[in-house]
Amino acid sequence: MMMQQTQPGFAGNDLLDAWRQLREQQPGLRIRDGAAQLNVSEAELVYASLGRGVQRLQADWQGLLHGLPALGRVMALTRNEHCVHERHGVYDNISIGGSGSMGLVVNGEIDLRLFLRHWASLFAVSEELASGGMRRSFQVFDHQGRAVHKIYLTDTSNASAWYDLCEQLSDDSPDALTIAASEASAATQPDHLIDQAALREDWAQLMDTHHFMALLKRHSVAREQALRLAGNSWAERLPTSALAQTLEQAATSQQRIMVFVGNHGCIQIHSGPVQRLRRLGDWYNVLDPAFSLHLRETAISQLWRVRKPTADGIVSSLEAYDSDGELILQLFGERKPGQPEQAVWRELVESHVGV
Repeated sequence: MMMQQTQPGFAGNDLLDAWRQLREQQPGLRIRDGAAQLNVSEAELVYASLGRGVQRLQADWQGLLHGLPALGRVMALTRNEHCVHERHGVYDNISIGGSGSMGLVVNGEIDLRLFLRHWASLFAVSEELASGGMRRSFQVFDHQGRAVHKIYLTDTSNASAWYDLCEQLSDDSPDALTIAASEASAATQPDHLIDQAALREDWAQLMDTHHFMALLKRHSVAREQALRLAGNSWAERLPTSALAQTLEQAATSQQRIMVFVGNHGCIQIHSGPVQRLRRLGDWYNVLDPAFSLHLRETAISQLWRVRKPTADGIVSSLEAYDSDGELILQLFGERKPGQPEQAVWRELVESHVGV
């Protein structure tokens, strides 16, 4: 993996000055969008503010994760290019396996799947708000400087535990932040080289939704490509408008659902109802007290109804993809392992097929 030193094209405080000017010109500009305009990664822009409300911490993921429960109730944020998932709760029931490469946070509030080999740098960030208060967070970035996961303190969080964890993980290393070149995508084959019959047979033999990624790897197919080749019994394309309609129908019927949003370093899951739905410009939002979702609707290029066999019967989901075939989010009916899918969820999903 090639590494390059941080702040390409900027010297000294030039990057920080450019960021300040950009915020003056565009009040309310998010740091992710600002980094894109400046042609740097978000991690580089955070790193440029070291000593100005930003502290670099050791990439000690076990130390971080096991220190988070002491913070009490926080807001966990995971996003990709087109969707932001925010969930309030306590980091509890944390486990790390796979020789430190995998992590789980599983409780009734915060539900995460962590792929720690993609975690590269960690910062503690204190931001002054227009109201005069402070917003404190831990922010994790991948090897390419993209935000993987962020943990924000709330009004009820234990701020002293945040300071303690900052001290425990403090990193005074003089080494510059390094940013890696983007990783090559997994090798796939064109449609005409895929044994579609074998793919469909393998799909029909699935016993767990978690085995789906292994299926894609065995057949050297991309995720969206597999949906196209699986046949309508397993995957069927829907109008993109069906996603918002499903959320609205779930809210009206108080159907408990699961909302998955992630990137290659973290998947975050909300389980429960959705209630307050609002469309603001290009963004479709869930604005509930403990759960918020911000989805750029205009980025959805394809929406699919997907069915996977499991030991508990067929499990149905909606999957939204962008124009590059990248997964934006998934919706499932709420269920636990060992439980069949709720009939009301299946009926809701199937109501959009053939429309």
